Amino acid sequence: HGITSVGLSTLDYSEAADFTVPVHYTKNILENVFSNNIKKGTCLNVNFPKITLDEIKGIKVCRQAKSSWVESFDKRTDPHGREYYWLTGKFHNHEPEATDTDDWALRNNYVSIVPVEADLTAYTQIEALKHFEE
Repeated sequence: HGITSVGLSTLDYSEAADFTVPVHYTKNILENVFSNNIKKGTCLNVNFPKITLDEIKGIKVCRQAKSSWVESFDKRTDPHGREYYWLTGKFHNHEPEATDTDDWALRNNYVSIVPVEADLTAYTQIEALKHFEE
């Protein structure tokens, strides 16, 4: 809908997750979003590593790593004895040597910010496909 937005995530998946780092950085990030004329429709994907505040080296604005999730399902039983499946998986970085990605930033104790847009057009291929036009 053309709204600038921010998604915030932490790599701490436990129920007792420590939100000290996200709380410390979120106000500054949001103030910068509103004061710096970020293009409408951009979403900032912000991720916080699972470390203490004094271990954070800073913020890196970077690109999303070329990666994939290999999904699996964990069969479980709810308190009423009914079976259900919990989606799990493992993250695979296909370019672990790259130093300009969100995965690198997080592995190296930085908060990562990736500006994301929803336009999936392969602009580099438009000219190559012009021969289809009549």
